Amino acid sequence: MFDWSIHPDVLYFTLAVLVVLISAVAWVGNVFMLPGNWLVVGLAALWAWQMPFTEYERGFGWGAVIGLGLLAAFGEIIEAAASAAGAAKKGGSKRGAALAILGAGVGSILGVAVGIPIPFFGPFVGALLGGGLGAFGGAYLGEIWKGRNQKDSADIGTGAMIGKVLGTLGRMAAGAAIVALLTIFIFWPR
Repeated sequence: MFDWSIHPDVLYFTLAVLVVLISAVAWVGNVFMLPGNWLVVGLAALWAWQMPFTEYERGFGWGAVIGLGLLAAFGEIIEAAASAAGAAKKGGSKRGAALAILGAGVGSILGVAVGIPIPFFGPFVGALLGGGLGAFGGAYLGEIWKGRNQKDSADIGTGAMIGKVLGTLGRMAAGAAIVALLTIFIFWPR
């Protein structure tokens, strides 16, 4: 008769690889304006809850989850500050900022579509650049709608675009650190 039981180490490492792969996919979601860093923190919380390090002699506890959550919050602060500062530095309005956010979302989606023909990195670069161009377009239209001249609107749009791209890169850097730390925490023996 065949024994269908799974050795605890095999189960642990299989699930660990799966969590790391899902975390990497979630991290990529940051480019598309998805809450990728928070999904990774959620996976870390699920791991800490279901795979206690006292039982498997590997892994991490709730302190590590809190640390990853703080790092995710830091990434959000970086993105928000860079995006807001980009348009505000040039004197942008709330209307321009709101349309810059909407434009960044639409631009990210269109950027993915444009980048698809380029193997592997095309959709990611397309989403990043499309988000930046969408932020520019949204801020520009918002400022024109508010009654500003084209030069001022273009300056504010440029600030929104630079802020969006730098903010997304900052959030991605925080997310890369979260995924790297999660990987180390999961595989490092106690």
